[in-house]
Amino acid sequence: MTGVTLGDNLLLVGCTDASMMGAIGSKAGLSGRVCAIVPDESHAARARRAADKSGFLLELETGPLEKFPFEDGAFNLIVVDNQEGLLSSMRPEQRVATLQEAFRALAPRGRIVVIERGERGGLGALLGSPASVPVDPHYKSSGGAVAALGAEGFRAARLLSERDGVSFFEGVR
Repeated sequence: MTGVTLGDNLLLVGCTDASMMGAIGSKAGLSGRVCAIVPDESHAARARRAADKSGFLLELETGPLEKFPFEDGAFNLIVVDNQEGLLSSMRPEQRVATLQEAFRALAPRGRIVVIERGERGGLGALLGSPASVPVDPHYKSSGGAVAALGAEGFRAARLLSERDGVSFFEGVR
């Protein structure tokens, strides 16, 4: 769903699912560049495990997400792992700074993809989820990922797909 291809310059933001990160990162191949910025050591450990298991070289940075240590326009694809609320649980000013940094680090006509757990429906909604994902009320009420991407200058922000309880949103610089 992310559309990563051989030779991409890829930036992964956060890592809550090592197997998904491994699948995404390995597609860039030896001719691509795979970088990740994560907020803490637990995300970093999962990112290292993904790279080791999937066999790709990973440039890993750990620290605040409001300032990316990468040059302007360095990436043609950025994937934000928001499955556990990394982006949606931030205070609005942190989320704005993170998305502005993503915009800066993305090459013209590059894409950003935000991956979130989807809304549960039917019986799943009645039973509830095993682990609730923290969400800033402003994020949800103002339109979620689509509105957040649009507010920071990403064009054509939209829901790309929903699959297996996971939603994929994209925007273009």
